[in-house]
Amino acid sequence: MAGQHTLEFTDANFQKDVIESSVPVLVDFWAEWCGPCRAIGPTVDEVAKDFEGRAKVGKLNVDNSRDVAMKYGIQSIPTMLVIKNGQIHKKLVGLVSKQVLTGALDSAI
Repeated sequence: MAGQHTLEFTDANFQKDVIESSVPVLVDFWAEWCGPCRAIGPTVDEVAKDFEGRAKVGKLNVDNSRDVAMKYGIQSIPTMLVIKNGQIHKKLVGLVSKQVLTGALDSAI
């Protein structure tokens, strides 16, 4: 479900691609069966394109990558985390606007 610019994060690549990233990362925790997750998907893809080269944007399917979802205590989806220098910079839960997502990333850059 990821767009052309949107990365796919998993339990296997999360440490390297997110925690050790030299740029801020927006992680969209989602699931295929989640209607609000599917609704915000195109917005996440737009943000990924807009921030290409300045930040990473990707999705993590909570059904396929339960370890990371559990580690971060994800209880509701969609949940978006902005992670900078391996730490949570912002946490956004539910359907949020593109403006809110870009603002969260801008504040981490």
